Amino acid sequence: MLGAMQDFDLRVTHLIDHAAREHGSREIVTRWADGSETRTNWAGIRHDALRMTQALRKLGVQPGDRIATLAMNHSRHLVSWYGAVGVGGILHTINPRLFDDQLEYIANHAEDLVLLYDKAFTPIIERMKPKWTTIKHFICYDNGEFEDWIGQEDGKTTWATGDERDPCMLCYTSGTTGNPKGVLYEHRSTMLHAITGLQPAIFDFDTRSVMLPVVPMFHAASWGLPWAGAAAGIKFVFSAVNDAAVLCELMNREKVTHSAGVPTVWLATFQHMDATGTTLPTLRQAIIGGSAAPRFMIERLMKAGVNVAHAWGMTETSPIGTTGAQTWDWDERSFDEQVTIKQMQGRVPFGVELRTVDLGDPTKVLPRDGQTSGALQVRGPWIIKRYFKAEADATDAEQWFDTGDVAILHPDGTLQLTDRTKDVIKSGGEWISSVELENAAVGVPGVAEAAAIGIYHPKWDERPILVVVKKAGMDVTKEAIMAHLAERVAKWWLPDAIEFVDAIPHGATGKISKKDLRDQFREYKLADA
Repeated sequence: MLGAMQDFDLRVTHLIDHAAREHGSREIVTRWADGSETRTNWAGIRHDALRMTQALRKLGVQPGDRIATLAMNHSRHLVSWYGAVGVGGILHTINPRLFDDQLEYIANHAEDLVLLYDKAFTPIIERMKPKWTTIKHFICYDNGEFEDWIGQEDGKTTWATGDERDPCMLCYTSGTTGNPKGVLYEHRSTMLHAITGLQPAIFDFDTRSVMLPVVPMFHAASWGLPWAGAAAGIKFVFSAVNDAAVLCELMNREKVTHSAGVPTVWLATFQHMDATGTTLPTLRQAIIGGSAAPRFMIERLMKAGVNVAHAWGMTETSPIGTTGAQTWDWDERSFDEQVTIKQMQGRVPFGVELRTVDLGDPTKVLPRDGQTSGALQVRGPWIIKRYFKAEADATDAEQWFDTGDVAILHPDGTLQLTDRTKDVIKSGGEWISSVELENAAVGVPGVAEAAAIGIYHPKWDERPILVVVKKAGMDVTKEAIMAHLAERVAKWWLPDAIEFVDAIPHGATGKISKKDLRDQFREYKLADA
């Protein structure tokens, strides 16, 4: 027997229909790379998306075809999110920071048919065109070409229909070994993820919200913000450049209440604020993800009256996995206790399940005791089953995805990441968290960035060294760093050496590249080794 409720397919075009119908006049602001600004609204985004849908049909785009973008954050990129899926296509956001061999691989592996791009990435387009074998149409966003292209259409059309499990978006992981892997999202999973993102513990969106997303629209589905933002009818403020001075000026002028970015974004913002005396009086929600946020960062934001949604997720989880939600007894806890809770990766929303398994025996599920660390696995309706074009296998039935993270689960379900399985340092049979060492080190005045890696040791297998970048114009000694660490980590965790460098290598998504750092220090010899 079936239920008696109306049929309503969970397709993402319902989001833009809702935003235009119920919040049509809510502004979408873009600050372009050349300093100019444009303003539209949700009704305008929908109209342009419908025109783009018509224009794609004229190009011969069929349901299931891949439409790629190579672009920063702006309103025309937002139009493409809905215009691509509106024709029944699959939006493929490409990360312009990838290396040429990765760019070649993912566009060809995705079999992209159309590519829309920012003028700033023209050199990439010219360099890669001969290597991209499937792309037939190249359209530039900001030289008048995009406007002329959709300007020939009237928007009097309808969205493509289909099953809610049809694919709608494709993102590739940058990866540190092997080729990038594609994550193919579906309409249903994306809709569930968008609705979940509205919760107070996650994005905390309502119609009053003004969001400036620093996380790029090409990274991990922009954390789902373009979808969730439409569901709530928020105001978006986009910047095509991520300069701290520009971002702070926009935040204050447009009265931004929400922002989202990786920890390095907030570090740059703090440096600008300290240098200029700038404050952010309207900001009330800071979503931090991508890597673990150091304690001092969370403390500073919280003392300024900003709620910190310290999040964990990945491209494979759409990407919401957990957020540092407030506990039921939040108001009874001390400030230090609150910061400690926020510093961990938080708890899952409904729809996500977590477990840890033994690093040496993945069949052994570990207890949620707040002490035992293991390999983190996750499952849920917006979690990847298998990578794009991968064959089904026996793991599909169980539906536990191995995240590559090392974590501790507390009795109340709180997630505490301790490392990546490939980055954890094993010394004398015990595990040392490189993440905890790094977060403790960046709390030292004068330390701009720090990374911990394991170096071969004949007795202990591995011992940690700490690689440090000093803040410009400031001095800090190895002794000062070691003294700071000695008060915060176990004695046997203390690094055997501290090395100062001008820069630490980063990957395409802005995260520290431990692989490159290990290569850099491959011949390093410890003093007692």
